[in-house]
Amino acid sequence: MEDLLERLKELGFNSYEAKVYLSLLKHQPATGYEVSKESGVPQARAYDTLKVLENRQIVVASGTKPVTYIPINPHELLNRCERSFKSSLQYLKENLPTVSDNFVEPVHNLRGEQNILDRVIEIINNSKKEIFLEIWNEDVNLVKDVLKKAHKRGVDIKIVGYNNVNLDFGMIYQHGLGRTLENTLGGRWIILSVDGEESIVGTISVKEKVPQVVWTRNPDIVLIIKEVIVHDIFLLDVENELGDALSKVYGKDLIKLREKILGKDFKVCAH
Repeated sequence: MEDLLERLKELGFNSYEAKVYLSLLKHQPATGYEVSKESGVPQARAYDTLKVLENRQIVVASGTKPVTYIPINPHELLNRCERSFKSSLQYLKENLPTVSDNFVEPVHNLRGEQNILDRVIEIINNSKKEIFLEIWNEDVNLVKDVLKKAHKRGVDIKIVGYNNVNLDFGMIYQHGLGRTLENTLGGRWIILSVDGEESIVGTISVKEKVPQVVWTRNPDIVLIIKEVIVHDIFLLDVENELGDALSKVYGKDLIKLREKILGKDFKVCAH
């Protein structure tokens, strides 16, 4: 019963209104006195509450003496609430964005493995066109099922995989320096961009610290995050096609290029 009361309050009922309506569902028709006795609502407040519910057309009063009350059918109540909610939601969709002409999408910080995973799954589930993702093999099973469902919906999936990510769908570009990056950064990151509208970037596994990512719909930041993944894919594809030629110039795993950009302290781990 407590759950029903709480749910009715979520629909706009106050505590007394919820108790009176549920009381009438169980015993009808009923007088104000009987409603008060059954619901536990003080008698004076029961009559006031019944009047409010009558004005809202949630209960119907008889023309008899004493006056008795019956509730409307629960299906009618819920259908009415649903219609009202949809109407309000549609109005807000059309008009709320016009209130501010200079709204800036914020950047949100998410902490903790479960919070991060829940948001990642939600974003992937909402995908419609494309998913760009960078992820380690140690973490990919956490999102494998939702990625596969997205693929079956026709979503184009491109992944930069660290430590040999192995999936039977999507386009996967293997990055050979997963262990090096993990040791250098002290953890594993995730970079996700969906439909050019929503992105996540940060660490999902980090030694002796709480994992933390940033999530945003800010179009400028989303564009940059997507381009980071696209840039990595470009380089990996070029490396796959011209591996021998690149190794002659830059060494194995492009070590000379990496040291040129990142410094001599950058070390490649065996893998």
